[in-house]
Amino acid sequence: MNHQSAADVAAVAALLQIGAELRVDHVLESGGTFSAAELAELSEIPDRGAAEYVDALAAAGLVTEAETGGRFQASADYADWKHAAGYLSWAMNANGPFIENARDFLVDRDSTAKRHRRDGRRVAVSSRWIGERTFYPAVIDRVVAAGAQHVADLGAGAAGLLIKLLQQDSARTGLALDISAAACSAAREAAIRDGVSERLEVVERSIESLIEDADPIDGANAIVACFVLHDIVRDHALFEGVLRNCRSALAPGGQLIVADAVSYAQGDRERKFSALFTYLHANFMEVQLPSEKEWQDKFHAAGFSQLETLPEVLPGGRVFVATK
Repeated sequence: MNHQSAADVAAVAALLQIGAELRVDHVLESGGTFSAAELAELSEIPDRGAAEYVDALAAAGLVTEAETGGRFQASADYADWKHAAGYLSWAMNANGPFIENARDFLVDRDSTAKRHRRDGRRVAVSSRWIGERTFYPAVIDRVVAAGAQHVADLGAGAAGLLIKLLQQDSARTGLALDISAAACSAAREAAIRDGVSERLEVVERSIESLIEDADPIDGANAIVACFVLHDIVRDHALFEGVLRNCRSALAPGGQLIVADAVSYAQGDRERKFSALFTYLHANFMEVQLPSEKEWQDKFHAAGFSQLETLPEVLPGGRVFVATK
């Protein structure tokens, strides 16, 4: 293990998380130039605080000064560092309430869970940092290959995946469904900022609600669900009902594209992150992750006759492509 690399990733994760909390992460990621004054205005903090934050990013090599004096832009390797930082941010920040209150959760999970909840926006942001380099490409490739012009994303978070798809094709439309008000707010902000708000509908609803009313996803050419269906997998009837309603809602020949985790994956490059992911879900969220075969059996039981599995899109992850 390279201890220097570990120190670097820890530092970058903290610096970028500060940017996310200040709501300026989209500026840093845009590839465009910015000034400290612009960050101050966006984040509503004093100019001095914004200037010192930019100075820290520059000192870390995460931003560089542009040719125009007083303006900065992300470094050439910014995206690489963001991806690495995403794992640490998800593990320690998005799941902070679980880790900080581990004893209480393990003594009385139900009552502790009511007092200590994860922040939906932090989960969405860290998941996007990871996903952009791992499962996003695999899912996007499948959507594009299918020629899908209307895409529904279940548990869309900040809608980063959908926005990428809409930016690729000006005729494509999307539906982002998420139970988190904070994530839906972030999705609407991002859609406006990226110029796709007229083609992206954001619906604040749970995936479970599709059992009673699947109208929001009706007619979709592709329905995607990235690391969210495991939240309902423990209720077999509910899970199968959601899958069946997704199949019914799909347009003819449509696809359900699911990226999700398997229980305690044992590949050398995935076992450590998979162990954390599996353990946190089982002991803090009451989610018992299925094995790869159990996932496959569930799609077949819901009536999908064609199923393809793409392995190891990220540590412990798989992409399942089920065709109507």
